[in-house]
Amino acid sequence: MKLTANPPRITGVGTAVPKNSYTQQEMLDEFGITDPRVRSIFLNSAIERRGLTLPPLLPDGSRAMETQGQLLAKHRENGLAMAREAIEACLKDAGATLEDVRYLCCTTTTGLLTPGFSALLIKELGIDVHTSRLDVVGMGCNAGLNALTSVASWANSHPGELALLVCIEACSAAYVFDGTMRSSVVNSLFGDGSGALAVRAPALPTEPGRPTEGSAAAEGSGAEPDPAILKFSSCIIPEAVGAMRYDWDDSHGKFSFYLDPEVPYVVGAHAEIALERLLEGTGLIRSDIAHWVIHSGGKKVIDSVRANLGLSRHDVRHTTGVLRDHGNISSGSFLFSYERLRAEGVTAPGEFGVFMTMGPGSTIEMALVSW
Repeated sequence: MKLTANPPRITGVGTAVPKNSYTQQEMLDEFGITDPRVRSIFLNSAIERRGLTLPPLLPDGSRAMETQGQLLAKHRENGLAMAREAIEACLKDAGATLEDVRYLCCTTTTGLLTPGFSALLIKELGIDVHTSRLDVVGMGCNAGLNALTSVASWANSHPGELALLVCIEACSAAYVFDGTMRSSVVNSLFGDGSGALAVRAPALPTEPGRPTEGSAAAEGSGAEPDPAILKFSSCIIPEAVGAMRYDWDDSHGKFSFYLDPEVPYVVGAHAEIALERLLEGTGLIRSDIAHWVIHSGGKKVIDSVRANLGLSRHDVRHTTGVLRDHGNISSGSFLFSYERLRAEGVTAPGEFGVFMTMGPGSTIEMALVSW
């Protein structure tokens, strides 16, 4: 497989969730949900708990119904707090500081801000005002890999400079509580969280024989190598364009999510097509992929992808673990899974991995990486 001489590498990762988390049973109790159909959705979701910021309590002990304005304020406040924590953890992991950041790309789907999170974070964190930036808004759960294509491209054209991807999803700011099956499916699934990824293309050597920064050649300590980002693929399924959406609900006067029950099967049926496109021309086959980092879209989605790609439960252990502990964190979910893979320390030089996200469109995004 022919690779670029200086591929960008993932040098750090960090995540953050709200301070408050709730089990599925606690959520049912908080909102007094007795409908057996709704309770079944919550209790059979393969989710144990999620980080959430619930509506304020009223004097009678019930939860307030938040306006769209209040939800947008929650999106901004919680998003900034989680993003700050994720960025700080990511930079620490990368051995970098805020002064090193030269490109900032933020993704979100759980609210609309103008100016966006990138500008707000530059102001809040004191990042260099000349930092290049990009806001990816409204793409949904697949947005992290869509944005990573831009981050990797920028890093590749600016060797030695640090680029950050930050996924910011305050899903609590996008909930509607009305007891319907549509809203109950969404309310049982999503959790709040932010993930950040540091990307840098190694600087060109300044001395003959000197290894480039961040390259595999520079590892003399036996530390796990930074994975190189090799290739992306994208597959959109136009006939399922309305299967996942976040749109205006006139009956509530606010935005709300919608997930079609057929989503898991549509995504699963196209997963192999997307993988074939990713591996085309690389000389690799599915069995050459040692590590899988897949979006925690939901139990049925994970099972469908696993069945269609012939993956084992071990292959998706981080995906199911993130779903269990945090729920679906939209665009940032795959970064939580990657963080767990990185913490295991099981990757070895020469191994390949696939990142996979799924979202509205309906779309499947993939990235090929190597250690």
